[in-house]
Amino acid sequence: MDDTQGLRVRLTQDQPIPLDIDLHCRPGEVLALVGPSGSGKTTVLRAIAGLHHPEHGSVGCQDEVWMDSARDIYLDAHQRKVGLVFQHYALFPHFTALGNVLEALTHLPKPQRHERARALLRRVHLGGLDDRYPRELSGGQQQRVAVARALAREPKVLLLDEPFSAVDQVTRRRLYRELNELRRSLPMPIVLVTHDLEEATLLADRLCLLHRGVTLQAGTPLEVAARPVSALVCRLMDQQNLFTGQVMSHDPQNRITRLRWRGLILEARYQSEYAVQQRVCWMIQSANVLLHRRGRHSNGDRENPLSGTIVEYMVLGEHVSVLVQVDRQLKINLAMTVPLHVARRNALAYGEQVTVSLLADGIHLMPFEKLRGDRADEDLV
Repeated sequence: MDDTQGLRVRLTQDQPIPLDIDLHCRPGEVLALVGPSGSGKTTVLRAIAGLHHPEHGSVGCQDEVWMDSARDIYLDAHQRKVGLVFQHYALFPHFTALGNVLEALTHLPKPQRHERARALLRRVHLGGLDDRYPRELSGGQQQRVAVARALAREPKVLLLDEPFSAVDQVTRRRLYRELNELRRSLPMPIVLVTHDLEEATLLADRLCLLHRGVTLQAGTPLEVAARPVSALVCRLMDQQNLFTGQVMSHDPQNRITRLRWRGLILEARYQSEYAVQQRVCWMIQSANVLLHRRGRHSNGDRENPLSGTIVEYMVLGEHVSVLVQVDRQLKINLAMTVPLHVARRNALAYGEQVTVSLLADGIHLMPFEKLRGDRADEDLV
């Protein structure tokens, strides 16, 4: 798909918040802007909507140019076809649900407005609640009114600023399903600002990871989580198994790179872009840490086997989060997640001895940087 047909954003500024942003979002795609507080997510959203004027850059959507500092083009917010849903919805408290949507329909002839507003409320599952005031609606219902109002402008892009943060977990899950259903009928780019990585993974086709106003990496949620470009991205994606090592050899025939770590030699996915003897950071997702079944072995058990002691065991619904300490002296822990029934079948518990394997295809190398608390760097070589 031609990226020029969607939303295109390039922003740079030094003040008040430094920005160096480059992103695009295709029609029909959900792009999540993810990053810690202060990373510039909402500032980017406001710049797209015309509520913030960056020093340099460009914003365009489909065949329209909304901002281009090089050509001195800057359209005000009311000139841009943008639908914006604020974090706390910003509904007019003295207007009904219908009245809030009508306020965004002034571009239509008066005889058409009421029927269009009612149709939009039905589209977001609020048919029959036209005369309710915001105080008479639940948080989820208020959010739906805000979405209907945003769609009333017939936008070319829909911007969602932390739209699920003000509702409880059960309502949030229901709204996730409704957004997934709604987006299939919206042939426009959708940009979602969120700090919740699980939310981004569930809802977004692609995510753009921001840190201190800079685009660090963009891609599908699974790509960014499994193949971070740096240790910083790895940490921001909440990957717990992050370490340093040294490349020992490459085996192109078997598509294996060998890595030295704490005196051990690990086999990793072939990554010849890193030179032999080069120091690197490496990570492995918890899903690629394989538990050995007691009394029964599988082919995967032969990949980088390690033994250790369970030092943390937490039941999280239908799964269990486990920390395995594989080096008692250095307190090196490996995080893994297993289904609850697997944990019970293998009698996992705090203090139990287990053996795990690090699947070679899941070991990903990154440029070296000193990691906080990594006290054994001097023992790597």
